[in-house]
Amino acid sequence: MGKPTDIDNLYGLEPVFEPGEEQGGGLEQFLDVTCPYCAEAILLRLDLTAGSQVYVEDCQVCCQPMQIAVEVRDDGRLKSLNAERMDR
Repeated sequence: MGKPTDIDNLYGLEPVFEPGEEQGGGLEQFLDVTCPYCAEAILLRLDLTAGSQVYVEDCQVCCQPMQIAVEVRDDGRLKSLNAERMDR
């Protein structure tokens, strides 16, 4: 029997990434963020290859929109992550 990734290659599937695993030299990270509305911890998947960015993501618990600000260093590592309310 082959490696588990062989089936992905055979059918053209993307590999499964588990939270906490460092893939692609750390360019993708999973981080816990506290929702500014309901104060629940949620897990965000960050793609650091996109560089610094600001985007809107809904809370997985209360469905309120959060503004997520991601700042990436020149070497590709995460510098800061901030989640803010959209109603202020």
